[in-house]
Amino acid sequence: MGLAVRYAGLAALAAFAIFPLLWLLSIALRATGSVFGFPPQLVPWPVSAAHFVTVWQTMPLPRFFANTVLLCGAAVALNVVLCAMAAYPLARIEFPGRKLVAALLLSTLMLPGHVGMIVNFVTLLRLGLVDTYAGVLLPGAVSVFGIFLLRQAFLTVPAELEDAARIDGASEWGIWWRVMLPVIAPALAALALFEFVAVWNSFLWPLIVLKTPEKYPLAVGLLYLSGLFAHNTRAVAAGAVLMTIPIVVVFLFTQRYFLRGLTVGAVR
Repeated sequence: MGLAVRYAGLAALAAFAIFPLLWLLSIALRATGSVFGFPPQLVPWPVSAAHFVTVWQTMPLPRFFANTVLLCGAAVALNVVLCAMAAYPLARIEFPGRKLVAALLLSTLMLPGHVGMIVNFVTLLRLGLVDTYAGVLLPGAVSVFGIFLLRQAFLTVPAELEDAARIDGASEWGIWWRVMLPVIAPALAALALFEFVAVWNSFLWPLIVLKTPEKYPLAVGLLYLSGLFAHNTRAVAAGAVLMTIPIVVVFLFTQRYFLRGLTVGAVR
């Protein structure tokens, strides 16, 4: 009985989570009918892909997709490498004030992400990086959450592996590259997926930094979609579905590493 209640609760939670996406897809595929009717009509009829075609022909979506993929790839590479480099000494190298540094870094997670937006923009303005992809990427090239996640992963690696590598003559860089990174690969994959989703959905910061429409990522491009199709809710829904599909596909292919990476460091 208890197991049945648990499964029923999980099913209800899954239905609650997936309902907005199903409703959005239904609106995008519906040719006619009320959009905001109650109860909502989840089965579109008649079915039509005309709104997807309209969005694809009206907006430079391939360009927006390419810009977003470029930003996501660069952001994931920067965060994975730099966070791993910062987390390794905090976890495996003894130096004065190590725990204090880790605590200070962790305390910054209590601050909202928008606190430093004005300072970052003024800095980019003086460096001449406004309206560049470097201006979008550099303020978030290293995330404190990523450092904390990888630090916890490094702490779970047995010291015997590190000692064996040192006996074989490996340098600190060699231990980090050849021993530590392969062991914490699930945590690296989890961080990469977190960063990919964050950058893919990033809207406010690229909108502030980028001034040329041809450089816009997909999230900012959808703002112009809502302006062009202000009276066509179905077309806006079609654009939102096109933006969501890549994230769902990436998660389906990486969920195994994602779940393993989240549990790294949970048990010592």
